[in-house]
Amino acid sequence: MSATQLTVRRLLIDLSTPFARHWNGGDAFRTAWFNALSMSFPLGEQFFIDSVRAGLALLPDTERARFGSEVRGFIGQEATHRRIHALFNAQLARQGHVNAWEARIRHRIERLEGAHPRHVVAITAATEHFTAILAEHLLTHPQVLDGAEPRLCTLWLWHAAEESEHRATAFDLYRALGGNERWRRRWFLLVSWHFLTDALRQTVRNLDHDGALWRVSTWRSAARFFCGRHGLLRHTFGPWCGYWSGRFHPLRRGGEAGMKWLKGNTGQYASLP
Repeated sequence: MSATQLTVRRLLIDLSTPFARHWNGGDAFRTAWFNALSMSFPLGEQFFIDSVRAGLALLPDTERARFGSEVRGFIGQEATHRRIHALFNAQLARQGHVNAWEARIRHRIERLEGAHPRHVVAITAATEHFTAILAEHLLTHPQVLDGAEPRLCTLWLWHAAEESEHRATAFDLYRALGGNERWRRRWFLLVSWHFLTDALRQTVRNLDHDGALWRVSTWRSAARFFCGRHGLLRHTFGPWCGYWSGRFHPLRRGGEAGMKWLKGNTGQYASLP
């Protein structure tokens, strides 16, 4: 792998001003889904930061020098995501939402105490593939943000573009640490299960708090979101399956939509040194 240069960017939006309860085009389900994802990010992003930092420290000097710049860029991007989603989540807390997903993440992190850093890097690589395919779907099917508040639309597309940009960092680090295919696949299966079930559980909790859980319109929206023409399941199942191949590498597909968004929206962020 040749090192990827990752730019750390500061998003130029204001999250101190409250946003609407159904900020995503007035749609209760789409709003609840994105709110749920955001609830996982601050603690999850910190885990990614800690895992790649620990993995980098185990590399021989020559490998550490090769990965150092990219890992620093990865950490900078993830730290920025952590900060801005903490601000987003603070607004959700003011609306009365309870973040139950974060407690489950914290519990799983505690159970990993003492594990070899190679395993936590494998978990990070697996989760990064999951977020990368979600990001690619969002960037290529932005209809799921139709009618969203412009500043929040920018937030999600910027985050998706950067997830796409650094999608290979943890994967390549895992390989450099001597990680094998069996554990790479095993962790991906477990991550897939936890990510999907936790996202759905938190979405249902958000809808229940919102009073929209039992509305027919909510579940019509959910059906369109997952199975419609631009449905998440229809367009991400293939990329999800790709991770099982021994020839898989994150950079072999996708990424163009993220680069296009970053190039076309330079006024929305400031690049940091």
